Amino acid sequence: MKTIFKSLLAITVLSMVLGSCGNVDSKKNGALSGNAAERVYVAPGEYDEFYAFVSGGFSGQLAVYGLPSGRLFKVIPVFSVDAEKAYGFNEETKPMLNTSYGFIPWDDSHHPDISQTAGELDGRWVFINGNNTPRIAKIDLTTFETTEILEIPNSAGNHSSSFITENAEYVVAGTRF
Repeated sequence: MKTIFKSLLAITVLSMVLGSCGNVDSKKNGALSGNAAERVYVAPGEYDEFYAFVSGGFSGQLAVYGLPSGRLFKVIPVFSVDAEKAYGFNEETKPMLNTSYGFIPWDDSHHPDISQTAGELDGRWVFINGNNTPRIAKIDLTTFETTEILEIPNSAGNHSSSFITENAEYVVAGTRF
């Protein structure tokens, strides 16, 4: 029985290896064929066409990726201390992590939204909410740094924020509770 199993295993492995060698022309097959790598390549010093602002969730941060290159440009501390950048430790940023409940140097960041002018994205700021405490932060996109954190009174479970009005006059906060 062991001999039959070993034989079947050997035949299966051999057929997988030989089957994957079917077409030797690598320009027609493979993950990077068809110039896929060239289509997403952005040379150093050149700009990506788009930028993604991705919430960090439990890290309390906001990440900035270039698209289509997929390059990580910056991780911006928002609701959590970051010793590498002295965020939450220096006199400029430490007060931003104070709440009516005291110093809370951690939160669950969610739902970034970009500022608008006349209903069009203008790229001045990104707003993002904290899920565990009712806070919304403003990140300045000229410096890629958190400049303000507001605590929303009489609210909890601030998960569905933030919503920006068409001229970024108001930031609307949603709540589950």
